[in-house]
Amino acid sequence: MMVATSSMLDGAGVRLLEAAKHTVDSYVRSGMVVGLGTGRASAMAIEHLGRQLREGALREVVGVPTSVSSASEAAKAGIPLDQYGDNLQIDFAFDDADVIEEGVLTAVIGRRKLEGGESIIQEKSIIKAATMLSFIITEKQYTKDLDGSIPVLVLSDNWMETAEEIDDMFLGDAEVWRRPTMGHADPLGGDFPLVTREGHNVLDVIFTSPILNLAQVARGLDQIDGVVDHGVIVDTPCTAIIASEYGLQIVDNLSVDALKLK
Repeated sequence: MMVATSSMLDGAGVRLLEAAKHTVDSYVRSGMVVGLGTGRASAMAIEHLGRQLREGALREVVGVPTSVSSASEAAKAGIPLDQYGDNLQIDFAFDDADVIEEGVLTAVIGRRKLEGGESIIQEKSIIKAATMLSFIITEKQYTKDLDGSIPVLVLSDNWMETAEEIDDMFLGDAEVWRRPTMGHADPLGGDFPLVTREGHNVLDVIFTSPILNLAQVARGLDQIDGVVDHGVIVDTPCTAIIASEYGLQIVDNLSVDALKLK
């Protein structure tokens, strides 16, 4: 197994590794069921968690992977695994985020290319079900200046009607493209549009103007017929472990005042 040591990483990678280690050391306790996130930082945290188990610093920890890739990383690290189900109590979960809205900690996940068998629905369900949740991110991902895309899962039968309704909602502020499995991307998803394991298409709502309020965007998407889910994590108590060139920054939205801002 390839071990991520600080000598193999650039400055940003070293800082992210420290954030991953801090997350495991600060929040994971023996006997916990832990949701294992997806992405570069989560892979580092999974590797460190496995090392802590092998060295005896932690015992009887069970991981619940959010994706095929996190399950693979956990297997390499020697972490016992369980599958997510409605009756499974998850004590703590960590995950990467594409971007987090400064202050309120509304997050976006799912911009990455989805490998076979991966599910935004599963990833979102696991992290929202956890009693405690931490996102491991870089300082560039923690911002008030939100832009980029939001993945939206839609019913495949009437995906075009749903796309048109989303386009109307954000008229002039965003473009709506169906995500392809491979090849050149275009608004229709090319010759090989992505179909998730649940049978849904993924529409990438690509904002051409700043996203002023992620929570408002999420609630608008929730009201559209044909939308199954999306990559916005909103109204969820969590902590952000931010890897900064000045050291780790720990921010949460657990206070009453922060939650009122949502």
